[in-house]
Amino acid sequence: QVQLQESGPGLVKPSQTLSLTCTVSGITTSNYRWSWIRQPPGKGLEWMGITDYSGNTYYSPSLKSRTSISRDTSKNQFTLQLSSVTPEDTAVYYCAKGASSEGYDYWGQGTQVTVSS
Repeated sequence: QVQLQESGPGLVKPSQTLSLTCTVSGITTSNYRWSWIRQPPGKGLEWMGITDYSGNTYYSPSLKSRTSISRDTSKNQFTLQLSSVTPEDTAVYYCAKGASSEGYDYWGQGTQVTVSS
């Protein structure tokens, strides 16, 4: 079955770069679209960005200047980097298969990232 698993540090200091990896099993990443989504405490889900079939990337306008998504098809993984983090970036971060236009049919379990000194 298809499974997604986020991994990365749970604590990041302000001004540093948050880096997360989503490892996919049961399906190849090269044929689908993959997204990163986060949920700050007490708030709703926030779409961050997507990598498509060709490896093109698209980002939320509010995060575009600080976000980078890449894909490593040899490892069946895709990654998120968010630079210059602040405590407002504290959230549960999810990777998901799909896009907002078509829905997300598989999600990772989510990983808590706290930004604090």
